[in-house]
Amino acid sequence: MTTPTPTISAAEQSTSARVGAVLFRHRGWLPVPFLLVPLLVPAQQTMQGWLVALVLILVGEAVRMAGVAAAGTVTRRRSRNVQRLVTYGIFSRVRNPLYVGNFLIWIGFGVGSGVLWFIPIAVLLFAVEYTFIVRYEEGVLESIFGQEYLDYKARTNRWIPGSRRADAVADGEHHWAEAWKSEVSTFLQYVAIGVVFWAKARWYSR
Repeated sequence: MTTPTPTISAAEQSTSARVGAVLFRHRGWLPVPFLLVPLLVPAQQTMQGWLVALVLILVGEAVRMAGVAAAGTVTRRRSRNVQRLVTYGIFSRVRNPLYVGNFLIWIGFGVGSGVLWFIPIAVLLFAVEYTFIVRYEEGVLESIFGQEYLDYKARTNRWIPGSRRADAVADGEHHWAEAWKSEVSTFLQYVAIGVVFWAKARWYSR
């Protein structure tokens, strides 16, 4: 295991990383605009729309679950105290599986809501917010793991999953039970959001 170093990388000290550090600490609030607009704006919800939404949500959650199982619950912390660099499993194909999963999930709810004009805006918001956050996280990982992280970064895509290269680390341990337990609150949020959208549809059909 690589021994962490106290050196702060230039990447972590950049302006974009500093902005990302603020957003990172408050990232639990970032989905709010992705939900408020679809919930408050009148729109026609359809069965076809929610079927597409369900597929996006399930795929997004599967990606999230794979990420949590590989990295453990450390992925849900808000500190820069990272104990290990995870480069196996889903992380061998994409560097930010949890954020990719989040994107698919929230776009899914947007599709289901019927407020389709908001989806391009949501994509732009996601791109701006998470680009800053990832710049901060990349800077932290470069500070802690140095060349090991730079090598991983060079061979693995940031957003679009690719094939695992031959020089990638072999699969490591996955903690699926821990991942399921960690995601229980997330599943409950999906149910609550679904109920609210159902209530909205009922209200506007009166």
